[in-house]
Amino acid sequence: MPSVLFLCLGNICRSPLAEGAFRALIARHPDADFAVDSAGTGGWHAGEAPDPRSVATARRHGVDISAQRARQLAAEDFARFDWIVAMDSDNLETASRRRPAGDAHARARLVAMIDFVHPEVRGRLRGVPDPYYGGLDGFEEVWALLAAGMPNLLEAMRAGLPDHRAEAPRGTA
Repeated sequence: MPSVLFLCLGNICRSPLAEGAFRALIARHPDADFAVDSAGTGGWHAGEAPDPRSVATARRHGVDISAQRARQLAAEDFARFDWIVAMDSDNLETASRRRPAGDAHARARLVAMIDFVHPEVRGRLRGVPDPYYGGLDGFEEVWALLAAGMPNLLEAMRAGLPDHRAEAPRGTA
């Protein structure tokens, strides 16, 4: 079964929303069977529920993410997941640096979520913005970006599996 891990900084705002949005998308596609999870590059919030504003935003869109719990990106994630989808370039770079050396950890294709959003939007943003220090409108903006990009991500995942493993970039220790 193909697998995807959504990645942000603390795993309480963007990546839980991404996980929820992707689960909602594949629920509408009975032929799409994916393992889905999320994590943060930092471990500050490990074990915590998503930010209440993320939960409320997802709920407004018919998705329940309240049972998710934050966790930190682990070395085994690079061997476990086919795709690791980072919310911004900083988290993508951190994941790339943390990828353990060796073929066992070369499985995951590291990509940026913003690359799956419409080119006009990509041109004005470096990544999916972190809404943590703002209001509810920032969480809605994140949801809109994710919702716009998820169908393109799903299409890319379907087109790229399973052959992408040979193309996965090698990280350094």
